[in-house]
Amino acid sequence: MKGINYHDIRIVREGELTVDRVSKLRVTKAIEVGHIFKLGTKYSESLGARYLDKEGKDHPIVMGSYGIGIERIIASFIEQNHDDKGIIWGGEIAPFSVMLLNVSPQKPEVTLYCNHLYKTLIDMNIEVLYDDREDLRPGFKFNDADLIGIPLQLIVGEKNFKNGNVEVKKRRTGERILIGTEEAVEKISGLINAG
Repeated sequence: MKGINYHDIRIVREGELTVDRVSKLRVTKAIEVGHIFKLGTKYSESLGARYLDKEGKDHPIVMGSYGIGIERIIASFIEQNHDDKGIIWGGEIAPFSVMLLNVSPQKPEVTLYCNHLYKTLIDMNIEVLYDDREDLRPGFKFNDADLIGIPLQLIVGEKNFKNGNVEVKKRRTGERILIGTEEAVEKISGLINAG
């Protein structure tokens, strides 16, 4: 219809009375992750989609549209699970369980151990993201690991490795744990299963 204009006259405010003047409005933030629309019979009539009722009478199907947005679920999770460093993944939605950081890739013994660790974890069906980039200093790798937000960071560096240890960092809490190189797989598996 020509000549009709729509305008926002004003925005409601917290505490205002509802239209029936019985309750007060409460304003909250929300995220739409899915929706349902009643389409009625518009499309079923044009498509000839019909059904017979119990008396045998012919009717167009009443249709609906139901949608859950995968991207919206992920965006909603990130919006609720992040800090100033990046994403904090958790649970089944995490793209990987462990981020393996080789912070001394120039040391063959460290790289050999990391490659073995990676293969062992993969063989155990543990999803691992392996940062073996040789052209970056450890600080960049740590920042990237926090930004990506994988729940557990398994950090292998020359100093700890010489002492028979690797470091595990829990992304959500920032807690750091030193564990022996020989028990790393068992400890990581236990941490994953503990949630």
